[in-house]
Amino acid sequence: METNFLAILGAAFIPMVIGFFWYGPMLFQKAWMKEMNFTLKDMEGGNMLLIFGLSFIFSCMLAFSIQMLVIHQWGVFSTLAGEPGFMEKTGGGYAYYEEFMSNFGNRFRTFKHGALHGVLAGVFIVLPIIGTKALFERKSFKYIAINVGYWIVTLALMGGVICQWA
Repeated sequence: METNFLAILGAAFIPMVIGFFWYGPMLFQKAWMKEMNFTLKDMEGGNMLLIFGLSFIFSCMLAFSIQMLVIHQWGVFSTLAGEPGFMEKTGGGYAYYEEFMSNFGNRFRTFKHGALHGVLAGVFIVLPIIGTKALFERKSFKYIAINVGYWIVTLALMGGVICQWA
């Protein structure tokens, strides 16, 4: 199975764009800053090149891993890839894989399907992680809702783009 690196790079920009709006003055900036005990003065400074550079690298890593969740054909490939001789073009399992992909390679490759899996990842992966962390840090429900909401929307869009962009 080949990775579409353009889709990965395109999806990697989504967290930054959504974050600009989500944590900006148009949506939840005031509520988020209150929950974090931040002021506008606290937001000044910082090495923005480092912050945005590392954020983009992390977004690329996230986009790369999300394709395994939203593209079901990766499961078929990973199931067969460990078989001895699989990658041999003749006589191995690769011929079976190519036949499978020619018949079913485009199944469930829609934006809607990828977005569904992105939402599920947000609810069943992000919520337990951020929720547990927030409980021990004595953060409020509002803090959890703002941050988990951001990741659910972001992962839905990332999953949709990656799944659709075959």
